[in-house]
Amino acid sequence: MKHVKGRLDESILVCVYYGQNGERLIRRGHKLATLLDCPLYVLTVDSKPLDAFDAEKSGYIEQWKELTNELDVEEFFIKDNEKRPIHKVITEVATNYNITQIIVGQSAQSRWEEITKGSFLNVLLKEVPFVDFHIVSVKHPSDDELIDIFEKGVRAYLIKENGHYKIAFTCPKIAFIEGIFFKEIGTDFDNGIFKFNFDNKMHEVNITEALVTDPDRIPLAGRLENE
Repeated sequence: MKHVKGRLDESILVCVYYGQNGERLIRRGHKLATLLDCPLYVLTVDSKPLDAFDAEKSGYIEQWKELTNELDVEEFFIKDNEKRPIHKVITEVATNYNITQIIVGQSAQSRWEEITKGSFLNVLLKEVPFVDFHIVSVKHPSDDELIDIFEKGVRAYLIKENGHYKIAFTCPKIAFIEGIFFKEIGTDFDNGIFKFNFDNKMHEVNITEALVTDPDRIPLAGRLENE
């Protein structure tokens, strides 16, 4: 019998693809769900039907089934034979199950890496603006399982004020560039990275105490003139 969660205003969705990082992401989600005492869901998506999976993919599915049972996950969604874009599937699940936080992995070997390239995040954030994103950077698998995390990817706006570029979290009345801010874990300041899409290309700038520290990385055509 599943434990009745204390908080129903929070729900976590972990998105996994094939590879060794799937278990790490699920366990990361479980730690957060345990901390918040809220429901945890796991989602994997594939364009092939389940019976067409090779032995390796089938093996991962079985491992994740066992792990989600062991960790008392509410539900493990296997969206096979799926022809829709990934963000549509994630949006559907997030909406249907009142998801408030989504965990995805950033891995060079993972199809989910497209989520971390910016344009996907912008699309997803617009479709599910009520969700916080946790992009977990899983380094090449090692014994000590190094994990770095930027938490709560949130909508933010790049503006120019008093000659400096900075980020704001409410829609400004002056010219701005919309994007997503990822705050570094363990800091009380607005330190992290700001990702934005300009002219169909992804750009990233570093943020320290809300200010852009490398304004030269902002495309010349996208630079703001508010003064």
